[in-house]
Amino acid sequence: MATVKFKGSSPYTKEKPSAPAEDYIYNRYLEDLSLNIEGKEHPVIRVALFGIGRAGTIHLTSIIRHPRVKLAYIVDDMESKWKDVKRYWNLDDVIFLHSKNADKVYTDPNIEAIIVASPTFTHEEIVTKSLKAKKAVFCEKPIAKTRVNTMNCYEMAKQMKKPLFCAFNRRFDPSYEAVRNKVWKGEIGHVHVIKTISRDSPLPSIDYLKSSGGIFHDCMVHDIDMITWILGEYPIKVAVQAYAHIPEIQAINDFDTVVATFHFPSGTLGVIDLSRNSSLGYDQRLEAFGPKGMIYADNEQPIHCVKSYSNLDGLRTAPIWYSFASRYYNAYKREFEHFIEVVHGVTEPSVKPKEILAVNKITTACEESARTGKMVVINWAEGELP
Repeated sequence: MATVKFKGSSPYTKEKPSAPAEDYIYNRYLEDLSLNIEGKEHPVIRVALFGIGRAGTIHLTSIIRHPRVKLAYIVDDMESKWKDVKRYWNLDDVIFLHSKNADKVYTDPNIEAIIVASPTFTHEEIVTKSLKAKKAVFCEKPIAKTRVNTMNCYEMAKQMKKPLFCAFNRRFDPSYEAVRNKVWKGEIGHVHVIKTISRDSPLPSIDYLKSSGGIFHDCMVHDIDMITWILGEYPIKVAVQAYAHIPEIQAINDFDTVVATFHFPSGTLGVIDLSRNSSLGYDQRLEAFGPKGMIYADNEQPIHCVKSYSNLDGLRTAPIWYSFASRYYNAYKREFEHFIEVVHGVTEPSVKPKEILAVNKITTACEESARTGKMVVINWAEGELP
């Protein structure tokens, strides 16, 4: 009877608690359950998807599962895949085209948006032709091969009054978004050090790496975007060390291991630890440290709540997510939903042209530092930064 005095009234007599904001899946469920379409009565958007490879398959999933999107075309040059893709996804009413026949997409007045997930060397042409045809564009990075050409694409989008959205999916990851929100609320004060660890799994094929643009523009660009997005400022000096431990990667004049340091105007220091080959899974970690404490986003696990003990082997648990498609599953989904809201005119693109151009400039400086062995000073012109 020692605790009977703590017995409270029935929970039915109290105000029903709300789900915490962190439970984004449950809150989305409540939104779907409510069937509230006020402010959401938008027409179905007909889209075309260019590329059904690594990234394209992820976007195909998002397109098919979105209630306000209708897939009309798939453009991919591997015709041997068409039959299996059509059968697996039940795409009997979708038109499959070779890229040489892609003009049919651009001239179709019913197509409102184009998703670009084809090989990187094809992006600029598809983006340019899509914008000229007055289509909204969602493009995997990079938009173009050079900074000048990227600027030209954004200028064309502005002239055509159509959105050009460059995909930086990690911004839409719930855990990283939570880190940014805490930093911006001042929970740890002025950030002294920010660090990311990004180690790829599984090791990409050499064929992919040859056309990827290299570890800096293919891989590190995401980490650079992440730390600048969280901090809200851009570095003025970078120093980078890089090495190729894998002979096949060395043979294509690329690197598999990179460590970069950044000096920001406010005094914040940044570190990026990058690898193409992580045997333990897709290693993705982020830390921000300041005078009031630390905010840390650790690796996620697919079966995170199951632990076991056997003999004297100690604690056993599930490995971390194996690759980008699983680790950033929610980020890809939320990113695509954001793009559709942009096309519907509900919101503005959260990834701005100046941010893309600034990250591209920093990435180029990092590669220069790695290849010359020198610290590189980054000069920003007035009005160049967001």
